[in-house]
Amino acid sequence: MAGDNSHSVDINNLNYSYDDKQILNGINIKFEKDKFYSIIGPNGSGKTTLLKNIGRALPVNQSCIYIDGKEINDYKTKDLAKKLSSVPQNTNIDFDFSVLDIVLMGRAPYLKRFENEGEKDLSIVKEAMEMTNTWHLKDKFINQLSGGERQRVIIARALSQKSDIILLDEPISNLDIQHQIDILDTVKYLNREVTIIAVLHDLNLAAQYSDYLVLLKEGNISSHGVPEEVLTENNIQNAYNIKTCIIKNPVTGKPHIIPISKNYMREELLINVL
Repeated sequence: MAGDNSHSVDINNLNYSYDDKQILNGINIKFEKDKFYSIIGPNGSGKTTLLKNIGRALPVNQSCIYIDGKEINDYKTKDLAKKLSSVPQNTNIDFDFSVLDIVLMGRAPYLKRFENEGEKDLSIVKEAMEMTNTWHLKDKFINQLSGGERQRVIIARALSQKSDIILLDEPISNLDIQHQIDILDTVKYLNREVTIIAVLHDLNLAAQYSDYLVLLKEGNISSHGVPEEVLTENNIQNAYNIKTCIIKNPVTGKPHIIPISKNYMREELLINVL
């Protein structure tokens, strides 16, 4: 594959199904170096499945996903972990490890069998935890934490992995607005050196932080491009079946989506009829 493929994910005609149900249909997209991508779309459109295919959590049989120009199934597990880290949607952990131990697991790809973490690993972990505001939780057990705190710990683990590409599946779903912004600011800061591919539900935050959007509908790419190209009234109505008013955010200049209540539409129709 020609060109600079570092930090890139190239998907060529990806199809995926669960049992007899087709989830993804002929996906073709390239995620390029050091950009922030958000995958958006209604529930059931295939967003999480696509992310899991990229991370090999849901393996595909055909040769259609390439990381840095190399077919994903050709990577050994440890080598792939150095290239790519994931923050799953479900952050529940069965065993009650300490928070520090959970984040230290992100250093596993760099350690030999039975090798303990060294000073460099501890320094990387501390930096990741400070960036996610979790260092003060280091001595607590993971199952003592709130959902939002646990989410930030798992993000810290991904950051400590020092991979070229980070996959985030709804990374702010359990967070209040302050921590949503803190996490996305942190991820955007890291985006200078890594490629970010995130599933986001909040279209306004996706517009604010993303360089590029991929809009899925029923397992197909409905639209992709910069936020201004994807977040149009027609595209949103087609994907989400809702009318919107789109204005320019006065602070960021990005599209800002205002949903229009169906009740309001009915009232307007009634007024016009009368």
